[in-house]
Parts: sequence; structure tokens; C-alpha cells
Amino acid sequence: MSTETTALSAAQDSVEPVIGLIGGSGLYDIDGLEDKQWRAVETPWGQPSDQLLFGRLGGVRCVFLPRHGRGHPIPPSRLNYRANIAALKMSGVTDIVSLSAVGSLKEELPPGHFVIIDQFIDRSFAREKSFFDTGCVAHVSVADPLCPRIGDVLEGAARDLKLDVTRGGTYLVMEGPQFSTKAESSLYRSWGCSVVGMTNMPEAKLAREAEICYATVAMVTDYDCWHPDHDSVTVDAVVKVMMANADRARALVKAVVPALGRPRGLCPAGCDRALEHALITAPEKRDPALVAKLETIAARVLSRG
Repeated sequence: MSTETTALSAAQDSVEPVIGLIGGSGLYDIDGLEDKQWRAVETPWGQPSDQLLFGRLGGVRCVFLPRHGRGHPIPPSRLNYRANIAALKMSGVTDIVSLSAVGSLKEELPPGHFVIIDQFIDRSFAREKSFFDTGCVAHVSVADPLCPRIGDVLEGAARDLKLDVTRGGTYLVMEGPQFSTKAESSLYRSWGCSVVGMTNMPEAKLAREAEICYATVAMVTDYDCWHPDHDSVTVDAVVKVMMANADRARALVKAVVPALGRPRGLCPAGCDRALEHALITAPEKRDPALVAKLETIAARVLSRG
């Protein structure tokens, strides 16, 4: 291990983990938080979806963000994904658990089932997908876009709670806000996708750029529109299952946060070092205004010049 990596590991061991929780449709608060307080967080990329809820769960520091805002006023295409991730990074978050409502593309993943995702196919097209831009270019790897360490903790906690859970699966991210056509749903199934949703990209990519470990719990609410024995997805049908899923998600959060809050070293998958060799723009060619914004999410590497 290099001197730099050893020093980084020692520093991270001494830092109290802060767990970020992003609540999807139907999940606008977290039960059991102590010392909780809603606070506004301003970022160089604008305002996040809502105030952030700060508190402790089982003694572990947590920051919760309702992805669509409380009361769900913001559709998927209008979410300020960069501000959401930047606000969590600026709040000291080291690990993110994303809780997301999805449609199932497989018979064996019925409504009420949880899937701990390990891959994405990003079909969104109307969103800002990177913190980096002209004046400071970076290319991070998202070959494995989710943190297996968090996935292990999620799987263990879900099984302890006797939840119906599958480890591994591909989440197809569509633009929305409309649900799929039958042709689209059949296409996604032919690609081997497990679930379809509208929100986890570019969220996961931005978390990687911000060097935050990120994992998704995809909570199945429906069979999209492909299943011959089930009606096509509607908001009414989704909401009924979503409420039950939200209760299970809250139980999962209570079990997971204390485990993730234990002191740790560097992420074995390298999520917290994603920018280590990603910057490609020469220091003298970097735009000072953009660099000033990027300091909020990439100070570790930008400080080297």
C-alpha cells in the first residue's frame, strides 16, 4: 500500500461515518431519528429537492433527503440531481442508501419484493449527468456503479428481518414521467433487466464523482405493463403497495444504519477514491470558477493542483 493510501486509510478510520438516506416515492421522513432537525443546504449547483433532515439513529449520524421533496412536488426529469448529491457531500455523508420505488420486469420479483441492485442501464436523456464540465474534465469508472460493501449490509439486514429480497439485478432507468409502453417493457425484459424506474441515474454516477459509497434498494410496486395476468401500472395501484413498502423500508433503515456507522477504513471497492486518476484537464487549463464549485465534492484531488 502506498504512503498516500496508508495516510488516507488512517484518516478515514478516524472519521465518524455519516449515513445518507435518499427516500423515493412514499418515503418522506425517517422514523426513530433522535436530535432531528430539518435544515436548508445551499450548493453551487442550486437547491436540493428539499431541506435535509439531520439526526442520529442508533447513535449514528444520518442525513435524510426526500428525493422528490416532501409531498412529491418534483418529477424525475426536474430533480436537481447534482444539488442533491452535493448537499449530502457537503453535509459530511460518506455512505448513501437509496430507497426507490420500481416496476418489476421479472415474474419472480413480485410487488412487495426488494432488490439490492448491482447494475444500471441508463436510458435517461434530459438530465445533467456530471459535476465536471468544460474547464475541468474528469472521467470516473462506473463499471460497477454500486458499493458491494453496503450491499452486503443491506442483504444481511433484509434477511434478518425476513423481508423478500433478491441480491443482484439490473435497474433500467427511463426518463419518465410516463410509464413504459408494452413494447418498451418487452425490450427491457429482453435485455435481462430486473426492474425499471426513473430516478437512480444520474444519481449513482454523481455519487461516484463525489466519492460517496452508494447502494440502491429497489422496492417493487408493480409489474410495469408486460405481465399478461396483471393490469398495466397506474398511480393508484403503485400507491397501495408503496405504503406497505415504505413501512418495510423504515424497518430496514433502522437495522442498516447502526451497522454502516461502525468505523471503517477505505472502501474495498474504491468508491471513496473514484477521482484518484480521473482528472484529465491540466491544472493551468482549469476554469477557476468551475474549480471553486468542484471544491465542494472533489477537494481531495483538486488540492493537489
